[in-house]
Amino acid sequence: MDIVDSPLDLIGNTPLVRLSHVGADLACDLVAKVEYVNPGGSVKDRAAVAMLDAAEADGLITPGQSTIVEPTSGNTGVGLAIVAAQRGYRCIFVMSDKMSAEKVRLLEAYGAQVVVCPTAVPPEHPDSYYSTAERLVRETPGAFRPDQYSNPANPEAHYRSTGPEIWRQTDGRVTHFVAGVGTGGTITGVGRYLKEQDPTVQVVAADPEGSVYSGGDGRPYMVEGVGEDFWPSTFDPSVVDRTIMVTDAESFAAARMVTRQEGLLIGGSCGTAVHGALVLGRELGPDALVVVLLPDSGRNYLSKIYDDRWMTDYGFLVAGPGPCAGDVIGAKTTDVPELVVVEPTRPARQAVELMRELGISQVPVSVSTQRPLAEKEIVGTVRELELMERAFADPGVLDRPVADVMGHRLPVVGIGEPVGRLVAELESANAVLVLDGGHPFTVISRADLLNFLGGVARD
Repeated sequence: MDIVDSPLDLIGNTPLVRLSHVGADLACDLVAKVEYVNPGGSVKDRAAVAMLDAAEADGLITPGQSTIVEPTSGNTGVGLAIVAAQRGYRCIFVMSDKMSAEKVRLLEAYGAQVVVCPTAVPPEHPDSYYSTAERLVRETPGAFRPDQYSNPANPEAHYRSTGPEIWRQTDGRVTHFVAGVGTGGTITGVGRYLKEQDPTVQVVAADPEGSVYSGGDGRPYMVEGVGEDFWPSTFDPSVVDRTIMVTDAESFAAARMVTRQEGLLIGGSCGTAVHGALVLGRELGPDALVVVLLPDSGRNYLSKIYDDRWMTDYGFLVAGPGPCAGDVIGAKTTDVPELVVVEPTRPARQAVELMRELGISQVPVSVSTQRPLAEKEIVGTVRELELMERAFADPGVLDRPVADVMGHRLPVVGIGEPVGRLVAELESANAVLVLDGGHPFTVISRADLLNFLGGVARD
């Protein structure tokens, strides 16, 4: 009988699938390593079992007594939870607040405790998901942190399994390997193995805009489970021959395209890798064979990138026929730059001067002024009328930091939202913040909307 003893025996030996529709216009062959068929639904199953096997061999954990604590975007947590269920470990996972609700519920379904932390804080901040994980390790008796970001068993798992599988499945014909980089374990392990077999194999990283691997500083981006805000020791940059930066919009569009054209329901980080592979593939000839690794399934993202409402809210899609927020922006006659922001550490007086200079009545507060801004970097709003009233009662308020006097963030709408949505939001707010491709783009005020509606009426 063909029966395995455990789900752990099903990890690996994932298939290669030709992307015949998505890659139809390419001269090269484009094939995908479909990792979501692993029992935990992602490539992270491989590293999870390898890290716990190594910890058991080293006497660092004992089944039935130890607790696994790990910061995760979800997929590593699932892999660890499967091993834990089989071997009797308790699990505590730390996740950032940009992760989908499905991922939190999935981990909880395996019996894990999940702690959610803010995204828009640096790694050294006490509330960051790295710092929180370290605190939980200190506070939890029998705790063990596998630390996928520094554990050598992570890249070793891919050196011993994923890389050899790709080499065998392509009969040694692979010329290019494309993958996203999170911990760097997959691309490092696979890349090392393939280059040992053939030094001419090119290893290409696909990386989110804002991640350190493609030159960013780790500022927030929306795609999950890929990119980083620091350099993990599990990543060997010498293995990578080229890095292609991919925006959130490009990642999500590619994921949706693969799902609808190939019938492969893939996640956003898969879209990052596929977009990078398509950029690369357009440069290659018929002798090239590009293998792109698809790390996980789109089932964890049904409430996000596969929800048209969510995609429209964040400015990735246009709602449909009829005028939208983008049309209102096009009708604006002001000379004010697309988006004016003030940092929370600035004196409130500077915000007043900025509003007077530009003739605006509110300005968003952002922890960064580097463009493109991230939606999570907008933390509040300074409003001229509110500030004037406070200054009348206490003139010294103008010398306090903006963070002390700012109000709530403006309501957020996508650039493709219908005008009716703007009307509804502006009934209770003086202005809205417009997102384009997930990035704050501009502010639409009541006056801007009235000007647009007046023009439509005249037409």
